[in-house]
Amino acid sequence: MSSLLTSPVVDLDTGAVIARPAVIDPAGYLRADPLPMVLELPMRIVLAGAGALAPLHEAMRRSGRHPREAIVLLTGPCGTADRPVLKVALDGLRNLGYLLGFSDVGTESVPLDIIADASPYLLALAPEPAGGLPGDRRPAAVARAVVALARGLGAHALVAGVEHEAQLAAVRGWEVRLACGPLLSPGPDGKVRVPLPAAGEPSVAVRLGPRVQELLLPAVTLPVGAKAEEVMEAFGQEPSITSVILVDEYQRPRGSLDRSRFLLSFAARYGHALHGSKPAQRLADPPRTVPKSTPAVAAMQAAGRDSSRVYDDLVVTDELNRCLGIVRVSDLIRQVAWAG
Repeated sequence: MSSLLTSPVVDLDTGAVIARPAVIDPAGYLRADPLPMVLELPMRIVLAGAGALAPLHEAMRRSGRHPREAIVLLTGPCGTADRPVLKVALDGLRNLGYLLGFSDVGTESVPLDIIADASPYLLALAPEPAGGLPGDRRPAAVARAVVALARGLGAHALVAGVEHEAQLAAVRGWEVRLACGPLLSPGPDGKVRVPLPAAGEPSVAVRLGPRVQELLLPAVTLPVGAKAEEVMEAFGQEPSITSVILVDEYQRPRGSLDRSRFLLSFAARYGHALHGSKPAQRLADPPRTVPKSTPAVAAMQAAGRDSSRVYDDLVVTDELNRCLGIVRVSDLIRQVAWAG
């Protein structure tokens, strides 16, 4: 799915870039900015065993990136006979912190029950069905089926290869939030501009009580001992980053840095001199965490308990209190308003 390697992943609701493609250069380093990255990994490498995955782990280590910052999209076929090996491999990647997904869903020969068993974070729709939208009913039916599968698994659906506004309108009509492709590529100024919905475009169907896992966005994380200037660098390179989460060695959230308040601290007189070389934890607030199964309304109530931090991102955690990502309060407000 080459479109993922050349264009960012965009949140259609907000227009924000939430992840960028990354590649491993000849020296073994990952080329990517501070945003979460998307990496494609051939299925044959995953099925070859832990040793075949060593270059990936080494590239992440050398680049100073944690697996939780990477969405690994598996590409290529996988037969039923490979199921036991695939399960072991995916469990290993997930335990390390990688977010897992399947690429080219709808065209590659990966049985749907295998995809379901893998509990993926993301299902990326193949460009072929997306390219046929909205005129041909057959590829559109495939696209709808993949979106329904993702929703049933509590995963994100990503539509790749979006080239025309008519395709984008169809994607929005399915409640798909994530897309990439030529239409959403950065302009000459480096910014991504998402076309507004056309007048009369069908409204998004109402879904009552979505879990925060369905609204999950990748978090930008740094080690709990990171310096304030490292956080400043992360915020400075991408305006769509609303927070940086400080995590310990087990990926448990230990601090939350809101973009506006953090930058205000640096904008004050002598701000950089006072804070730059010191631990960012000094400026961090306690993370506001919610379990991944929390309904949107309950998450809204949690967000409103501290009037000074109503619009801070919430940190979504798994059963072991590890950071899975963030959910933006603006997304919660939108979902609750639709439900009402």
